[in-house]
Amino acid sequence: MADKDHLNLIITGHIDNGKSTTMGHFLMDLGIVDERTIAAHAKESEETGKGDSFKYAWVMDNIKDERARGITIDLAFQKFETPKFFFTLIDAPGHRDFVKNMITGASEADCAVLVLSAKEGETDTAIAAGGQAREHAFLLKTLGVKQIIVAVNKMDDSKFSEDAYKAVVEKGSGLVKSVGYKIEDVPFIPVSGWTGDNLVKKSENMPWYKG
Repeated sequence: MADKDHLNLIITGHIDNGKSTTMGHFLMDLGIVDERTIAAHAKESEETGKGDSFKYAWVMDNIKDERARGITIDLAFQKFETPKFFFTLIDAPGHRDFVKNMITGASEADCAVLVLSAKEGETDTAIAAGGQAREHAFLLKTLGVKQIIVAVNKMDDSKFSEDAYKAVVEKGSGLVKSVGYKIEDVPFIPVSGWTGDNLVKKSENMPWYKG
């Protein structure tokens, strides 16, 4: 750890675009969280009457009020390592009422993931005036976060359609360019936080993606 650079990585985006689910599944695939923990979260989630839909999200959303409301309220932190870096992962709330918490996290961040959604209509809402993807992108740039990645999430909802991905890339490119990022420096990665596609291993469901 002492020989590795440390990076703070913040996860941002509009509410319900799948930030916490994506990070929970990512941490399970890395082996940071075990499958028994996910199974326990699934059981607790089912007891809320919403099926097992929060089994990954609750890895990061562990405050009682967050689970009751089904949203991220406060910042959540988790550490993981790669061969080259030591990361602190920061999961930021996507609800506009808690943007102050997002700003606190972004002010400490070295790099960011902006989560958009391939589910029909969700990216339009996220990048519209008042949408939190728009506000988060602006804040990331304003606060000096130089490197961002856009995760095009919920690809499973569109049956891993390349056209759905391209539609989000077009809209997302306009957003990140409008706040001052160079579009050639911002990768757009199609993922599914629910199924785990392209989180750690290259997805077999999206052979068209060559990134």
